[in-house]
Amino acid sequence: MARPFLAGCLALLAAFPALAQPAAQPPACRGTVYLTIDTGWSREAEQIAAVLRRRGVRATLFVADEPTFRGDRTLGPEWAGFWRARAAEGHVFASHTWRHWYFTGDPAPGKVRYASRQRDGGSTVLDGPALCEELRRPVERLRQMVPEAVVLPLWRAPGGRTTPNALALARQCGLRHQGWSANGFLGDELDSDRTPNAALLARALGSVREGEVMLMHWGVRSRREPFAGVLEPLIAGLQEKGFCFETLPVTGKN
Repeated sequence: MARPFLAGCLALLAAFPALAQPAAQPPACRGTVYLTIDTGWSREAEQIAAVLRRRGVRATLFVADEPTFRGDRTLGPEWAGFWRARAAEGHVFASHTWRHWYFTGDPAPGKVRYASRQRDGGSTVLDGPALCEELRRPVERLRQMVPEAVVLPLWRAPGGRTTPNALALARQCGLRHQGWSANGFLGDELDSDRTPNAALLARALGSVREGEVMLMHWGVRSRREPFAGVLEPLIAGLQEKGFCFETLPVTGKN
């Protein structure tokens, strides 16, 4: 009786190879990289989110209240479901300022000039409390929609443009500035005629190293060839090289 039973078991295993041997495991991490995503035109937001989900990538999301392709704003109630889904997937968040203006200079001690990116958008001078409010407001709005969101004590200036006073005043708010690494600039803001996706993909795959902080957006209005089209091969290529993707630590990365 034992032989027929054993033969039957072997036949079953042969018919279902997955039962006969353990599933292949992903390669061990040979390095860590950090994907960060800033708000933007958001046209490809769902496409990007789907890629991250398929590849098992968690990112750090810097949020500002920006206009979107739908005519609403990134931190408006229409986007609550999107942000809730990202929090549920394990992504973490940080401030990208509320108005997404540029820090353009330090007119006096303890003050920083903050200017609209639009030609006629105006400017203002912020002191410490006003700067703290500018950095807190997007996070507060996010938490109203997604109370469970994990928010890091980090911030990112629009365009990466900082001033000594902006950095110092933000530190007094308990926030540390987080930029990106030179090789981590993925180029999704660049003109697609001059830098098509194929070139951006090749450059990133050839230059990204251990510890890189990578920057992209949920979509860039001016780019005619959306970078989202090569995000999956980029992530897959880096994972095949042994890179693992992690969210930023609370202390940020230099």
